[in-house]
Amino acid sequence: MKQRMKAILMAVVMLFVTVTAPLLQTMSVHAAGDLVLKLHYNREDGNYDDWDVWLWEEGKDGAGFPFAEENGEMVATKVITPGTTSVGFIVRTSSWTKDINEDQFIDISEMVSGTVHIYVQSGVPGYTKEYGEDAVTGVKLTKAKYDGEQCMVIITMTGKPEGNLLNAFSVKGAEGAVAISEVTEGEQFTYHLLLKEPLDLTKNYSVIFDGEEYAIVMPSIYETEDFEKEYTYTGSDLGAVWSSEKTTFRVWAPIAEEVALNLYESGTPETEDLIEQVDMQKDVNGTWIADKEGDLNGTYYTYQVTINGQTTEACDPYARATGVNGKRAMVIDLSSTNPEGWENDANPHAGESYTDAVIYELHVRDLSSDESSGISNTGKYLGIIEEGTTNQAGVSTGLDHIKDLGITHLHLLPCYDYGSVDETKLDKPQFNWGYDPVNYNVPEGSYSTDPYNGEVRVAEMKQMVHGLHNNGISVVMDVVYNHVYNATDFCFNQIVPGYFSRIDEDGKYSNGSGCGNDTASERAMVRKYIVESVKYWADEYHIDGFRFDLVGLIDTQTINEVIEEVHKDHPDVIFYGEGWTLNTTLTKDGYDLATQVNSAMTPDFAYFNDTIRDGMKGNVFDTDTLGFVSGGENFEETISECFLGAAQWCSSPSQTINYASCHDNMTLIDRITRSTPSASREDRIRMNNLAAAIYMNAQGIPFLQAGEEMLRTKQKPGGGFDENSYASPDSVNSLKWDSLNEEEYQDVYNYYKGLIAFRKAHPSLHMTNAEDVAANLSAVEGMEPGVVAFEMKGGANGDSAQGIFFIFNSNNEEKQISLPEGNWNVCINDKKAGTEVLDTVLGTATVAPISALVLVKGDADAAVAEPEGSTNTSSNTVNTPIVVSIVILAVLAIIGGAFVIRKKKK
Repeated sequence: MKQRMKAILMAVVMLFVTVTAPLLQTMSVHAAGDLVLKLHYNREDGNYDDWDVWLWEEGKDGAGFPFAEENGEMVATKVITPGTTSVGFIVRTSSWTKDINEDQFIDISEMVSGTVHIYVQSGVPGYTKEYGEDAVTGVKLTKAKYDGEQCMVIITMTGKPEGNLLNAFSVKGAEGAVAISEVTEGEQFTYHLLLKEPLDLTKNYSVIFDGEEYAIVMPSIYETEDFEKEYTYTGSDLGAVWSSEKTTFRVWAPIAEEVALNLYESGTPETEDLIEQVDMQKDVNGTWIADKEGDLNGTYYTYQVTINGQTTEACDPYARATGVNGKRAMVIDLSSTNPEGWENDANPHAGESYTDAVIYELHVRDLSSDESSGISNTGKYLGIIEEGTTNQAGVSTGLDHIKDLGITHLHLLPCYDYGSVDETKLDKPQFNWGYDPVNYNVPEGSYSTDPYNGEVRVAEMKQMVHGLHNNGISVVMDVVYNHVYNATDFCFNQIVPGYFSRIDEDGKYSNGSGCGNDTASERAMVRKYIVESVKYWADEYHIDGFRFDLVGLIDTQTINEVIEEVHKDHPDVIFYGEGWTLNTTLTKDGYDLATQVNSAMTPDFAYFNDTIRDGMKGNVFDTDTLGFVSGGENFEETISECFLGAAQWCSSPSQTINYASCHDNMTLIDRITRSTPSASREDRIRMNNLAAAIYMNAQGIPFLQAGEEMLRTKQKPGGGFDENSYASPDSVNSLKWDSLNEEEYQDVYNYYKGLIAFRKAHPSLHMTNAEDVAANLSAVEGMEPGVVAFEMKGGANGDSAQGIFFIFNSNNEEKQISLPEGNWNVCINDKKAGTEVLDTVLGTATVAPISALVLVKGDADAAVAEPEGSTNTSSNTVNTPIVVSIVILAVLAIIGGAFVIRKKKK
């Protein structure tokens, strides 16, 4: 299959060389001996079960290579593409447990051909290199690019070739040799091959040097005005459009010579159960179409695309359902998958603003994979909506826990079909976060009860959404349009080679994502695909929000078009994502990327606020550093700006996602523990709660990782904290429900629950624009180091409170803070949070060490807390209310006693 794919992709290059630069290098013809890398791996325990090595030529996709015994050693073998100078490697298990937790690179710039042996010792960074007897070292060609304007091929070498330069190189194409008129030398071993005739941009050419053949990277034509004008399809019927009478198939394949439709009985790849092959007819704007009479519901299919005489088979990029592992699409009657009552299903938070949301981030498996969950559908969509589940002690788990916590939106990590879990091996332990897209419009099969039957995953995901809506919870879907699992094998790129992905100036996949490729969202048909995909999830699955992974790689025009189209029918859907600035290569000029600093260009899109995250707990990439809550110095200004919803990059509170932890990096309590080795457990919990109190009360949109409310930790089996658990086992990632049997965990849970209740009760915390914030909320001047305070005016944003006063003290000792005039009701202190009045303060408040104190003035909605074993439920000491003193004085005057009343300071 791989050899067949190489031949196909070579043919594509001959037609449209522009986009195939990354593919060309994987298909170079080896006229001389191959360059072979053999990686020898040694483990002292002698246990090589489940270990292999992930290898990739720099700038290309990687793959796993198994170890096989050779002369008593365990060796993995890879044939290297000519011109490669560096090969990356990770020794790992199938679940991505790494031998060394970093990418390592092997320098082979001196190798021309033959064998190079690399020796790696388990647990030891680096490698030892030895040459085989057949090894040939010397000068080699590393890059060849065609410059059409100057009619030349620009060659980059590792050194200076010997002899006559004109005789050192030759150029050939499919029709034979191409004449070179002159070779000139440039800088740093660069050479210019001046050609007598220009090359045809639709053909494939190569340079031959020292017996090796190297593909020439050709200029791109996908971005040309002529191409986009002729081949941009605007219809809404791509994919398989089903009816009981017939199904119409339409696929965009603008450079194909022939396209056929393969119909299959099953969705299992490699199964020889072809029903029929139907020739498709060329139609408008590069599309191909075929009608098939009869009811095809449940029939699987692929497209067979021929380009320049070579044929490949691919899944439909617009597939709505697939068989196991997403290799074959399935025709589906979507209405048959709707749960009962689906026609009346609706967003339970319709009509609310972005800032009304409280978002809870969860991986589908994490909720149920620990045996303490009491959930029967382990790791499944249906497990999310099981009600009445408890651990053995009777503590609520799963959905009941989430519902009781009070969040509004459940953010689910990727639920589309992804490639890093093998759906045919669900009997074996597997885990992945899922940021590896394969089919964007299909639910992930491993979360269904039957991944082989395409309709099951569709029906069960809808049941999950419906069940959450019925419990008052909106659903956010984590989407990853910025890269794909494997750019070469991605179905869109198989049908239109290289179109979906960006290519850098060296003819390699742009890799700002760090995942091997970046999506070319600025191309017309890629933008159309993304817009229609998001709209499909909102329309068909009733998704209420979308979190865009690495949205800083997607252009602002695409993001705004997504929002505009979705909001036409679903105005309450929320959008947010990671707006980090990343290094990518746009294929067109005139586009801006959806980053934090460009947030004003996407006014209806919110961005994760790493400023408040790092300000609270310390730099995420330097886990020994302190933040405000852990006693770090000089963070007061940062916390103040973010509390006002005004981080330097942010112009509106509706555009900031305030959080302390998410699935990436360490959990909040783990991060605090790592950076405070001498702190007590009690103080670390205080720091955790102080962080929560800050971001839950801040202007913007609060967001928390599942389990943060019960001190979630991710501990490695061998000790230490897991900072990147994307492929770690359930034992690391699962929510440990039995922890809630202990009082300290219940206390933290109730604290978070109270913070959410308080936020919901006060609209002044939900302001949607900077002007309203500036008019109603201000930082209090004159606070000492380690203390920040804020005053909210009464009636802000329709709040019933006459004012709210926020104090956050990160010091190890209590602090006395002067209050504005009047009586202030304590609703949040270091022990409790909520809407009940814990105490009343006049004049001065004493704030406990490492804690928050939030006081409300004249809140008609607040209730007085019932005493629990003592008359003072607040550990933040306060002055005795003046009204009590007046009553006492009146009584004493009546009975004529002469008493001296001393006020005891508590």
